[in-house]
Amino acid sequence: MSNPIDTKVISKLAEILDKTNLTELEYEDESCRISLSRNCGASVVPSFVQASAPVVQPAVIETKEETVIQSTEENYENNPNAVKSPMVGVVYLSSDPTADTYVHLGDTVEIGATVCLIEAMKTFNPVKAHKSGRVTKILVEAGDPVEYGAPLIVIE
Repeated sequence: MSNPIDTKVISKLAEILDKTNLTELEYEDESCRISLSRNCGASVVPSFVQASAPVVQPAVIETKEETVIQSTEENYENNPNAVKSPMVGVVYLSSDPTADTYVHLGDTVEIGATVCLIEAMKTFNPVKAHKSGRVTKILVEAGDPVEYGAPLIVIE
């Protein structure tokens, strides 16, 4: 007789996956293993294994909201005006939570000006403007995890 899966655990794991922008998350205890994964443009779909039970393959469920976010990011990946993340880390738009952000929409920046910080392994690394111009888009929010090369800000 198998134990029922605790849906609260799955919901909490899905919430963590969404908040952190991870693509995969696994949880295991003595009675089951839960693996959550996300495909680009797909919502979180759990798969889980009861002790000595076959693996349940997740179905992919498309959502309009995530598809829109994905296409917005894609539009700036090859844009020469986009300031891109030099590393994997977490974005900070100001030097501390009480300080004003480095740049605002519509600001004019000079080449070499700090536009945000990327925190990686407890080190805050300044991200500099690669050109002078006006900030036309801010593509990230404070606390967002980013990948290497992810577009952060557009300067035209």
